[in-house]
Amino acid sequence: MSGKISVLLVDDHAVVRTGFKTYLELSEKIGAVFESDRCESACRLYELHQPDVVVMDLSMPGIGGFETIRRLLIRDPHCKILVFSIHDELIYVARAIKAGVKGYLVKNSDPELLITAVTGIAAGGTFVAPALAQKLAMSATDEVLQEQRIKQLTPREFDIFCLLAKGKSTREVADQLFVSHKTVCNNSTTIKDKLGIKTLSELALLANRHGIVKEVEGR
Repeated sequence: MSGKISVLLVDDHAVVRTGFKTYLELSEKIGAVFESDRCESACRLYELHQPDVVVMDLSMPGIGGFETIRRLLIRDPHCKILVFSIHDELIYVARAIKAGVKGYLVKNSDPELLITAVTGIAAGGTFVAPALAQKLAMSATDEVLQEQRIKQLTPREFDIFCLLAKGKSTREVADQLFVSHKTVCNNSTTIKDKLGIKTLSELALLANRHGIVKEVEGR
């Protein structure tokens, strides 16, 4: 990439946009900064100006941030999007990355990181705020551990695990598998111990996270 970086700034708060725009324009690396206060207009402005980087909030009126990401990437698969949000929960970060964004930064980050993120993404890289990147790495490690624990279930335990995850009661599971209710209850306790969980809600969440419920329903 040559020349200065053009940016489309998408945020529904005028004061916030003004502050970010002013800060971006202080950098000699940043050129034109276009503004949008709604997701729908952001899509139109992107087609009109073809900015190098889109910096956008997720909590937006209208079609919303995630739908905007989807539409921008349909229009241009090479669109480079940096999410700049107040949300620091990993579910938002993971969903945004899965949706195809190139970076994620929270608004309470060091202002210098905004310039670093924009310039890095414009050059073809990716950027996730360091604190969030560390949390994501730890979460990924937990996911691997949980997957290993699931693999340690016996075939009978796995069958019971799947049925309980689908919302079946222990009696319904017993009837479907032609075993006693006591057997299911005992296996349920063993399953929770092996997986390091305590409730059926946690069990269902774990199965959903690993796509197990969908697998069973799709058979």
